[in-house]
Amino acid sequence: MNFHSIEDTYTLNNGVEIPIIGFGTWQTPDGDIAKHAVEVALNAGYRHIDTAAAYGNEKSVGQAIKKSGINRHDLFITTKLWNADHGYQSTKAAIDRSLQNLKVDYLDLYLIHWPNPVAMRDHWAEANAESWRAMEEAVQAGKIRAIGVSNFRKRHLDELLKTAEIKPVVNQIMLNPSDLQSDVVKVNNKLGLLSEAYSPLGTGGLLGNETVKEIASEVGKSPAQVLIRWSLEHGFLPLPKSVHDKYIQANVEVFDFNLNSEQMNKLDSLHGVSGLATDPDTANF
Repeated sequence: MNFHSIEDTYTLNNGVEIPIIGFGTWQTPDGDIAKHAVEVALNAGYRHIDTAAAYGNEKSVGQAIKKSGINRHDLFITTKLWNADHGYQSTKAAIDRSLQNLKVDYLDLYLIHWPNPVAMRDHWAEANAESWRAMEEAVQAGKIRAIGVSNFRKRHLDELLKTAEIKPVVNQIMLNPSDLQSDVVKVNNKLGLLSEAYSPLGTGGLLGNETVKEIASEVGKSPAQVLIRWSLEHGFLPLPKSVHDKYIQANVEVFDFNLNSEQMNKLDSLHGVSGLATDPDTANF
């Protein structure tokens, strides 16, 4: 993939442009830590911030965005619907709550976080359809620019598309050399959904892998930089997360090198070395 800088974008299937690297905030504690991390990310050039109601840090993310003074239209902000809020009325309320927490007038992207929560297991498809209807109305009302899903597999997408009037634009899934989720990516590509990669570093578990370290040595980069570049080479959108200033900065310094086919193949062969994606149909939440 011929990317030149963090200012480059993918174009979603509805025409909205999304920056090719997002700053992830999963497991980042609310309060000063989250606020500082987002401030550092914005100063480092990130313009795409990914959070979720379930992360519990929307307010801190919003404070950092406001403090930055960056024009809202230059930012891309994503948040997600949590499992307890599936259904039409609950989703409407959840969207407004996230807008209030983030102190913004609109969201760039809003996702259904998980397709099949425990509490909805006997009527998950109906609950998703009702949530999606509320999300579509929020798009029409100007509250959201694009809507998508997270952790969906083929059967969940098939059900959603039976009633959806607005097509999802992304499917945010766990993607890294330990789990390429090839079947899901293939479905995403067929449907025109961008594959967003959460846990692109294997939740840190790939940073010490010998193959990753060997390739990092070959290209004169860090293991994290190699893994982020791997995502970009595959056409994914990585969402690296860190609370350390130097790593937040380093994670966007991935535009002055490429990985050759041999290096990509070695990374692609690391299946399972740092865990696999959670099955949304058996997850216990």
